[in-house]
Amino acid sequence: MLKIIKIAVAIVGIAFTANAQENKYEKTILGFEKTDLEQPINPKNLIVFTGSSSIVNWKTLAEDFPTKNIINRGFGGSTTTDLLHFADRVISVYQPKQVFIYEGDNDLKGKKTPAEVFANFKLLFDQIRAKSKHTRISFISIKPSPSRRDLLNKISTTNALIAEFLKTQKNTDYIDVFTPMFPKQQFIPSFYKADSLHMTAAGYEIWKKVVKPYLK
Repeated sequence: MLKIIKIAVAIVGIAFTANAQENKYEKTILGFEKTDLEQPINPKNLIVFTGSSSIVNWKTLAEDFPTKNIINRGFGGSTTTDLLHFADRVISVYQPKQVFIYEGDNDLKGKKTPAEVFANFKLLFDQIRAKSKHTRISFISIKPSPSRRDLLNKISTTNALIAEFLKTQKNTDYIDVFTPMFPKQQFIPSFYKADSLHMTAAGYEIWKKVVKPYLK
């Protein structure tokens, strides 16, 4: 009997862990949906920005591109797997004209290989296409960060895999922020906050200049 109880407890524990992981960002996504009910989105020429903290912290996004109809649906700490899980609720539900995606940074930090990140991105790409076939998909390259200098080679490999894939697909963009943020393979301290990971206004100014030509 004791053995059966231990097995039952273990099963419940596994189920709880899986459910907790699945709902890690549920509160944030519900917040988006609540906002949408209170402040209905204008669907005309809508552009969605989504991804991890680099998107979340882009507080001047709407101000930087004032003539565009933009909403920010980033959720900090997310990975390609997380975005894949919530893609219907933060991208496809809006049937946007264009979506900008920034993911991969946290995947690599979490010990995923470039091949695994790329595979997840392709799954995400296919899911978006299946639900929003006319949406332009624009991927913002994984940025270099001083605190993650040990991942630079993996970042470059992942970026290259995604860039090559997007070349074979219609209505897509690969947006290189890595190169201007890492000139002559040197970090620019003014681009980063004290944690050497998240960006300052100067870092976002680079993103603004690079991203602007891709806004449709």
